[in-house]
Amino acid sequence: MMPAARESLLDAAYTALARRPWSAVRMVDVAAAAGVSRQTLYNEFGSKEGLARALVRREADGYLAGVERALAAHSDPRERLTATAEWTAATARENALVRAMLTGCWSERLPTPTLTAVPSSSAVPAQRRADGPLPSPGDFVALVRDRAVAVLGGPGAAKPDTAELARSCELAVRLAISCVSAPPGEGGVTDLVRAALHRQSV
Repeated sequence: MMPAARESLLDAAYTALARRPWSAVRMVDVAAAAGVSRQTLYNEFGSKEGLARALVRREADGYLAGVERALAAHSDPRERLTATAEWTAATARENALVRAMLTGCWSERLPTPTLTAVPSSSAVPAQRRADGPLPSPGDFVALVRDRAVAVLGGPGAAKPDTAELARSCELAVRLAISCVSAPPGEGGVTDLVRAALHRQSV
């Protein structure tokens, strides 16, 4: 199956989920919305659980790709971390799956795949990856922190204390996630992260 068709099916599943609880999303409707047969959908994902895992994996990858873009958008380290925090809060506000992944709070409206790997007999590489472990909230903190440390401490950067840099990066990520659970008032995540980083040696 072409990757574009897989993306169309995942788009259709995401759209269906925005309109009704996952328990009410039917495979036949997802297939019809994507313009493929139900058999094609099952060949690609194996089951509704496989579709759910693939959807969660795609949204996780999309969030992490946005982190990469935010880290690359500025030259100043504090602005890079602030942009990452803003992206985290904004994406979680708009995307219920990202919000659930970052906070660990899965509502009954959403699919709730186990985060551990599941046995996979799929011949589709993308599905085998989706059947692997899915990131927990702690995994996301570590992934974003480590990526930020790599970018901020990379070639051409002033060599900061790595442990201190890691703490600052983790602080920015954790502040952003806390703003997802308890939205801040005026000034939002930007002011909070800037104030916190002002006290750090980033």
